[in-house]
Amino acid sequence: MNGFGRGFLSLPTVVKNLIMINLVMLLATWVIGSALNFNLNGLLGLYFPKSESFKPLQILTHMFMHAGFWHLFFNMYALFLFGQVLENVWGPKRFLIYYLVCGLGAALVHETVIGLEYNSLIKNLSPEQVHTVINEGASLLSRNRGFADPDMQKLQILLNTPTVGASGAVFGILLAFGILFPNTQLMLLFPPIPIRAKYFVLAYGGLELYLALTQPGSNIAHAAHLGGMLFGYILIRYWRKTTKTLY
Repeated sequence: MNGFGRGFLSLPTVVKNLIMINLVMLLATWVIGSALNFNLNGLLGLYFPKSESFKPLQILTHMFMHAGFWHLFFNMYALFLFGQVLENVWGPKRFLIYYLVCGLGAALVHETVIGLEYNSLIKNLSPEQVHTVINEGASLLSRNRGFADPDMQKLQILLNTPTVGASGAVFGILLAFGILFPNTQLMLLFPPIPIRAKYFVLAYGGLELYLALTQPGSNIAHAAHLGGMLFGYILIRYWRKTTKTLY
């Protein structure tokens, strides 16, 4: 067995299983999409509750779906690098709780932001127009058709675009690593310079905040990333107050 195989098998249980589940779900998305022409992300991705495509289970399942290989790769690479350290420190139960809380918290923040956008859009539309978008928007979008009214078109996209990815949970992991090991030196790829973990986390969080405020319509769920970090911080603070040690 090669070094990578041995390295993967030696990962702690939760991190290893999370990576495997996410990989299997991406492969299933590709296979089912190719064989049955069915978009699995459209079923398991997270929609806004006002959308006809919304299902409560999506609040959990969207965390294990990804838009493509590179989306999966960067999330799982961060989980591989930092998650195994945290699981070894906290243990599998606490690490899994932290991962899920960050992912679910990210979804809550993201849906809240979507809700604000939704309320802003419907102020410019009549109840009949909103009803039309909710009932006909998905069908039209599947045929690459939109509404002539720009606000109706924005609402159509808002209600019928699923959110997928483990990024919220992964950003929570980055935050936790920065808190537990603030002075650990990390080597960036671009640019190739060393940086302490605490500065890396601050820079990443600051960038996400800037992008969330300046690119609210972006396909990247910046608010969800910040949500994962926020809920991770709250949980760590709670653990610090209720236990003698952080782990």
